[in-house]
Amino acid sequence: MTDRIEKSIELNAPVERVWRALTDHEEFGEWFRVKLDGPFVAGQVSTGRITYPGYEHIKWEATVKEIDAPRLFSMTWHPYAIDPDVDYSGEPPTLVEFRLEPTSTGTRLTVTESGFDAMPKHRMPEALRMNEGGWEEQVKNIKAYVER
Repeated sequence: MTDRIEKSIELNAPVERVWRALTDHEEFGEWFRVKLDGPFVAGQVSTGRITYPGYEHIKWEATVKEIDAPRLFSMTWHPYAIDPDVDYSGEPPTLVEFRLEPTSTGTRLTVTESGFDAMPKHRMPEALRMNEGGWEEQVKNIKAYVER
């Protein structure tokens, strides 16, 4: 499948704890490695700077779509938009969804990013490949964060 990335992970933490790590902008920033300028607000643009080593030059910009506590947090963004000299605003964004389900031992978190097929053909393969690896790392980051 080229249009979507999906990662699912079991977390030994209650849904409420995982929800806070996803939707509190300061907690999100700690595990995601981004310094956000303010809280997430549905319908508004979230801005900030990436703090991951080697990517500090990248601005964070995502539009918060839905905050449906405590089951769905979603946003759109331009995947792998790492060249500061390129204006990505004309490209269709992808949709990132964080879905939470309670389990007997805590929470199942499923992260889905979709919409890669609408991207410019010259950017799509690299964006898909890099974000596939990025989400693999980010689900490990949130697991370590909420289980500590």
